Amino acid sequence: MNRRPILPEDLYHYRWVSQPVINVDGQVAYVEQTIDKQKNEYQTQIRGVSLDGSGDKPLTDGLKDSSPAWSPDGTQLAFLRLESGGKGLWTISPNDTTVVNRISPERKLSQFVWSPDGKYIAFTSKVVRGKEEAKADEASKTGESSKVSPLRGKVFERTTPKAEGSGWWDGLYSHLFVYEIGNGTITQVTSGHWNVTAPVWSPDSLSISFISKQGQDEELDADLLYFADVHTVRLQSGKICKVTDSTLLVSQFAYSPDGQHLILIASDREYGSGSHNRLYEVPLSGGIPKQLASEIDMQLGNAALGDMKAASPSPSPLMDHRLAKRTAYVLGTHGGSVDVYRITENGHCQSVTGNGEKDVYQYTLSPDGKTLVIGALTEDRPGELYRVDIDSGDMIRLTQRNDEFIAELQVNVPERVEFTSSDGWPIQGWLLKPVMNGPNLKVPMILQIHGGPHAMYTGTFSHEMQTLAAQGYAVLWVNPRGSMGYGQEFARACRGDFAGGDFRDLLEAVDHVLATTDFLDETRLGIGGGSYGGVMTNWIVAHTNRFKAAVTQRCISNWLSMYGTSDIGISYVEGVIGGNPAEHADLLWSRSPLAHAHKIETPLLIMHGEQDYRTPIGQAEELYTTLKRYGKTTKLIRYPGSNHSLLKSGKPSLRVDSFEQVNAWFNQYLKNGESGA
Repeated sequence: MNRRPILPEDLYHYRWVSQPVINVDGQVAYVEQTIDKQKNEYQTQIRGVSLDGSGDKPLTDGLKDSSPAWSPDGTQLAFLRLESGGKGLWTISPNDTTVVNRISPERKLSQFVWSPDGKYIAFTSKVVRGKEEAKADEASKTGESSKVSPLRGKVFERTTPKAEGSGWWDGLYSHLFVYEIGNGTITQVTSGHWNVTAPVWSPDSLSISFISKQGQDEELDADLLYFADVHTVRLQSGKICKVTDSTLLVSQFAYSPDGQHLILIASDREYGSGSHNRLYEVPLSGGIPKQLASEIDMQLGNAALGDMKAASPSPSPLMDHRLAKRTAYVLGTHGGSVDVYRITENGHCQSVTGNGEKDVYQYTLSPDGKTLVIGALTEDRPGELYRVDIDSGDMIRLTQRNDEFIAELQVNVPERVEFTSSDGWPIQGWLLKPVMNGPNLKVPMILQIHGGPHAMYTGTFSHEMQTLAAQGYAVLWVNPRGSMGYGQEFARACRGDFAGGDFRDLLEAVDHVLATTDFLDETRLGIGGGSYGGVMTNWIVAHTNRFKAAVTQRCISNWLSMYGTSDIGISYVEGVIGGNPAEHADLLWSRSPLAHAHKIETPLLIMHGEQDYRTPIGQAEELYTTLKRYGKTTKLIRYPGSNHSLLKSGKPSLRVDSFEQVNAWFNQYLKNGESGA
């Protein structure tokens, strides 16, 4: 069968598979995301498949259904459905197509979880200053929630009154509620000037633990706190106890099988955002968390970047409740792949999903503890579900949702690149070769730089990379120092050294592949990246003219203005660069690409979302204005209604346009002068 090159518009045809859950009968429910091209929007439907891969079919008929969760006895599947601007909770029986609305979309649920006895569902929803939801709805209509009146503007007093993805703070707090299955009663459980996330039931269904960032002093702004604690509320008394000791940023947790301890995934923030997440244990009664398996030098969780994932992380860690000894299953980011690891009470750590190029972005454990179902990207296809036998390690694919479409496409498989930097660090990356039309052909190469900087590239399927290869480019992507996946010292190595070792790693990677690969044209090199990759692209083209075309997306150009305009400006600039405008203005300016932009000779395409609060669009505007003032070759593309996640979850038409714009820019400056050997 003749296969065709992958085009930007092929984005409309993928099926994104995620959020698997298994019931006691071995039925797997999962979410499939597709794109309605005509409506220019994403649609999500819940499907079901057996553990042997048979019977894959729709379970719900909605177009905005997500977050499936089986009741403990497996007789009901609860899920969220987006309607009328809010998410409500619905249930359906596996043997009945009738869906039942349990909680109104007016509640605007964000998270929910079944109690182990199946009698209750805990959920989080926003309220005003701890008041009941009905009052919150009324307040939002009158303007109280954001302190707005016809005679004045919005008033804020918190340090960071905006957040990437959600915009400016609306004055609402997310709190905990409990829904009783038998009679539909809803009870608000928590209140206060703080938020509740990640609710988890105790094994006896008498308590709920949750993550919250709260200061001891009510006047202390929680935005300046770098820790988040686990709290537990007893439902009968309503008493809330803080379990952890405010020394860790807890991101996820689970109860131990005996219900007497909590197993935490948390960071001590020793190196800010470059600190590893590690595994801890703390008594439910409270105390100092104890680190488990301290010899494991691996980032827990999924720190891999890519454009083919459509869901937030799975609940983690997953505990095997069959065993008296504590056994946790966690995602681990390591060596250019993400796998599921089993960590035992004695500290033994082993991958249970094998080796090879893989990005496990979702996972779930069967109730009997014998089977994992994972959602994973591989080197040659988009994400699908796989079943893993824990004892034997055997893995089979359960879904084939992309097979028919992928069979039409020319998928190029990346090859690993490994070398040692000039100062001794092991550097890993991948080179994606285009289809070669002749033995002596020399092709241009594009260096792609990831964001973070504390993230990681993998060697798995990426629509963005495949579309570039389809244009005839070799594409190189690398994990320079600062990336996760190669140990704590490697991850922290770029902090306070921006444009030092990370800069050298990237250019040395280009030198390495040019020296070891005979089909690359060293006179036609391109460079591009987003977020941290954008600021690094800006810096590189301001300090070398070896690249003939560049694309910077959602970039940073000025660390001074970034400090006060980004939703993470304080922690990010102080952590990565090592200073603030009041005390270290010279340092921040010297490390700002804007200070050197007048030296840029490389044609530079600047792309940015107008609603980006992580790296605000002013960063793009400052760079563009300076380049135009000095007569440089540049173009600015602003994407309306788009935030920092444009390339991963933005409007489908804008994602397609961004790929087309990048291809056109590189084609304009790199395609001319194609040469043979």
